[in-house]
Amino acid sequence: MSVLDIAKGMGVTLGHLFKRPYTVSYPEQRVDIEPRFRGRHHLLRHPDTGLEKCIGCSLCAAACPAYAIYVEAAENDPDDPVSAGERYAKIYEINMLRCIFCGFCEEACPTGAVVLGHEFELADFRYQDFVYGKEDMLVGTTGSKWQRREAAAKGKEVRIGVEPAPRPELEGVDY
Repeated sequence: MSVLDIAKGMGVTLGHLFKRPYTVSYPEQRVDIEPRFRGRHHLLRHPDTGLEKCIGCSLCAAACPAYAIYVEAAENDPDDPVSAGERYAKIYEINMLRCIFCGFCEEACPTGAVVLGHEFELADFRYQDFVYGKEDMLVGTTGSKWQRREAAAKGKEVRIGVEPAPRPELEGVDY
């Protein structure tokens, strides 16, 4: 290391020394998220019929490198259908402790049922609450299990600390 290298390093340090720091007062002030950020999973419904898009094909589970997804399919009742296909996902679970948020499940889904949203506040206190079931991921469910539990106990709405960018897949979802 030469004196010139030390001078360059000190120049960078002095250049940033007098700049105003960029600090967000989280969670009071909401955070801006980049549009390509991958957060909590959402299971989508068909906008016109309200039926689930997931047909229980398990391609997302096969594509998951962390083996975080478990799907159990069942035959769809023609009189009272759950999804538009012949089958539906009777059980759809994602273990958030194992998930690496790579987005392979989103890419593998033939119907576009799985979308990674912008929610990043997934902390909890109990291990079993990190396993998200289908009812926890359907569109319209906001926040982690802990946030929903706390909001229900206090009688308030769930408030997430992110200002999500608009995504056409999640239109109609209130944050």
